[in-house]
Amino acid sequence: MPVWSIVLIGYLLGAIPTAYIAGRIMAGGDIRQMGDENAGAGNAYRELGPTAGVIVGVIDIAKGTLAVVIAQSGHLSQNAVMLTGAAAVIGHNWPVFLGFRGGRGVSTAIGILFVLVTVPMLIMTLPTLLILIWKKNVTPTMAFLFIVLPFLGWWLRVPPALIAYGVALPALVGITSFFRTRPKVLRQA
Repeated sequence: MPVWSIVLIGYLLGAIPTAYIAGRIMAGGDIRQMGDENAGAGNAYRELGPTAGVIVGVIDIAKGTLAVVIAQSGHLSQNAVMLTGAAAVIGHNWPVFLGFRGGRGVSTAIGILFVLVTVPMLIMTLPTLLILIWKKNVTPTMAFLFIVLPFLGWWLRVPPALIAYGVALPALVGITSFFRTRPKVLRQA
C-alpha cells in the first residue's frame, strides 16, 4: 500500500468526530455550540457528563493509536509512521466531516505517543492522572505531560527523532488550542 494512502487513512481515522457524535446522541446538538465550543473529550466531559467525556477520550486516544499501528503494520519508515500520526491529529483538529472545525488533538496525540514512546508514556501516566485529579483542568495537566516527556525520553535514551516528534506533536496541539481559544477570549473581553 502506498505511503500516501496510509497517511490518508490516518487523517480519516483522526477525522472521526467522536465528540460531535456524542453531542448529537446525548444532547441532540452540536458540541461545537456548547461550552468552550471544542469538539473534544474535555468539552464532552463538561457538557455531556463524565461518562461521555471518558468514552470520547478513550475513542480519541484509540484513533491515534490505530493510525500509528496501521502505519507500523505496513512496514513504513519511522518518518512515514510519524507523518501518519500527525495526519491523525490534523484530522481530529480539522476534520473533513465537520467543515474542518474539530477538537484540539490532545487525546489523539496521547494515543500516538503511547505507541511510539511507550515506556516514557507509561511512566508519566500516574503522575499525569494525579495532576488531572488535583487540578481538575486538562490544560496544566497536559502542559506537565508534554513538557516532562521529552526530558524523560532523553533520560531513557529514546531516539532523537522520537523526542523531537514528542515535542512537535504537542506543539501542534498547543497551536491549535491557542488559535481556537484566542478568538473566544477576545470576544469575552
